[in-house]
Amino acid sequence: MAEWQRGRVDTVMTVTDFLASGLLIPNSVDFKRQFRAACGYAELGMTAESTAELNAIDDEFQHRPEVLQLRLHHLMRKKHWSRALTVSRRLCRAAPQASAGFLHAGFCLHQIGRTREAKELLLRGPTALLKEPIYYYNMGCYEVLLGNLKDARVHLQISF
Repeated sequence: MAEWQRGRVDTVMTVTDFLASGLLIPNSVDFKRQFRAACGYAELGMTAESTAELNAIDDEFQHRPEVLQLRLHHLMRKKHWSRALTVSRRLCRAAPQASAGFLHAGFCLHQIGRTREAKELLLRGPTALLKEPIYYYNMGCYEVLLGNLKDARVHLQISF
């Protein structure tokens, strides 16, 4: 299992839960249909079809958190770290109190060799991060790579 997947709730299932709750869905029949189709394709591992459905969604809905998160899911699975970083930063702006965008942006920064920036980003993130075991796990990994073994040990103990 890839490091970015450890300890996290599956992105596709999280987005699907939003659909079921009706909390994040605007009043657009086309948006609902296209987004449901994109989620369905993603659950089946049909990335190209899911991405095509996401691309077909009207521009006014492209910056919604659930759309960004599903798009980010696809980019990270393909290890397109720079593009995923761009989308995760958009997710941070679209949902600034949520942890997902920050966790993913941090991981993308780390993957492209900017581990110190990843750590700094997480430290500036929302308090919701403090409830996420993966936050502490990632911080522990970043601290090890930056040579801060005592801090790494503390973070890793909290994560488990």
